[in-house]
Amino acid sequence: MSRFPRLILGVVLCLAVLPVQAAESFYLQIGVFSEIATATEIRQQIESFGFKVAQRKVEVIGQPLYVVLVGPYERAGEALIHDKNRLIDRGWPSVVKRYPAPAGPEPPKPSTFRTSYSGWLIGEVRQFSDAPLYGSEQHGATASLAFQPEFHVSWNDRRSSLTFVPFVRAGDEDERRNHADIRELMWLNAWDDWELRLGVGKVFWGVTESRHLVDVINQVDLVENLDEEDKLGQPMANLSWFTGWGTLELFALPLFRERTFPGEAGRLRGPLVVDTEQEAIYESPDRDEHLDWAIRWSHYIGDWDIGLSHFSGTSRDPRFVPGLNATGQPVLIPRYNLIGQTGLTLQAIMGEWLWKLEATSTEELDERYAEAVAGFEYTRVGVFRSAIDLGFLVEYLYDERGEQSPQPFEDDIMVGLRWVLNDMQSSEILMGAIYDRDGTAISSLVEASRRLGQSWRLTLEYRGLHAVEPDDISYLLRNDNYLQLGLGYYY
Repeated sequence: MSRFPRLILGVVLCLAVLPVQAAESFYLQIGVFSEIATATEIRQQIESFGFKVAQRKVEVIGQPLYVVLVGPYERAGEALIHDKNRLIDRGWPSVVKRYPAPAGPEPPKPSTFRTSYSGWLIGEVRQFSDAPLYGSEQHGATASLAFQPEFHVSWNDRRSSLTFVPFVRAGDEDERRNHADIRELMWLNAWDDWELRLGVGKVFWGVTESRHLVDVINQVDLVENLDEEDKLGQPMANLSWFTGWGTLELFALPLFRERTFPGEAGRLRGPLVVDTEQEAIYESPDRDEHLDWAIRWSHYIGDWDIGLSHFSGTSRDPRFVPGLNATGQPVLIPRYNLIGQTGLTLQAIMGEWLWKLEATSTEELDERYAEAVAGFEYTRVGVFRSAIDLGFLVEYLYDERGEQSPQPFEDDIMVGLRWVLNDMQSSEILMGAIYDRDGTAISSLVEASRRLGQSWRLTLEYRGLHAVEPDDISYLLRNDNYLQLGLGYYY
């Protein structure tokens, strides 16, 4: 047995001998409001999206305030992985908080047929600080519109549902960024301790901030953002079994989706365009029809959320080989290898500390390598005797392949600050930087958002690369620092 599986086994055994505490109630806190009418209005709006919402009165510095909570959840990971991302899609950032379980029996769920719809329309302007390096087709500024509606139908006491989430972007200077996708088209049926999902969906397993190593189900929609947070919808069949010893999930993934890449007019690319017009190269003779599969077990032991997963199939992360396009120009052609990847996630909320780990061991082309991201987030609640939460983030990024790694984060440290104002505008700011311990490369980011009234949201994003050495992969993007302003309407 290699070192990585032994490490995973040792961690699981160590956690297993810890005393198992009674499950605590975790919530996604939307905000802290001084007026009960405002909190009630926001609670009703989020309820209309199909979330289970609570409203409570709390005291901050002796003053009565009102919080809007989505939940409860038995464990923090359940909240972070599922509803937190759904709330962000609707313009509501949130943080995980512990609150006492509500007293008395849970009210009965409505059994009527129910439909709901929501979505957003966002206009974005992206301004690059430097001139493009790789051709006159590239632009210094771009503007586009993105539209993502959601339609949801539930019946059978909410044990059955159908969700449809399309996505469209148009107007960008890069034609490849103007695209459409089905993010989700999922039928769900639940009975007893089982859930079956069939269709197209998105799956989130990651717990760290800087990279999500374990998220191998969905393909990255790279033309949307370089941070790899945006994903294409994945055709799947998913069976989940909820037991006293954890949740077991099985996935069958019948169709592979190729990654999107910037085109000739696109920024955030190297000197050679990735050619997506000609056929990609696959290790599997079945090409994009290879049947991939995955399995995951998750459970909580004391304060710890633990997840163990294994994926076997076509890698979502391509390698590249040089080639020629239809006009004889040099290009890069993506190659998708077969991999077997075992993943581990750990997460624990201990007071004001959030500890987290993602680690993977991957076998690809008869080579096995390990990657990991580990760190913490310390949140100071009520700084300056206010409702503001201030979080300090530190993570270490490791890749066993070192300089041979196809990605730049093989021995790096991420530090960041997160301000959550807990105001009625749901204002939030995240600032971070990743430092290369082997060189002088530094990548930085700023993400800020604030609601304007009930339906509008203003976002600001900055991404930059600084002090980059020529032998670093990021050197190819040294002129692609940008500032992006977005204004979105949420309904």
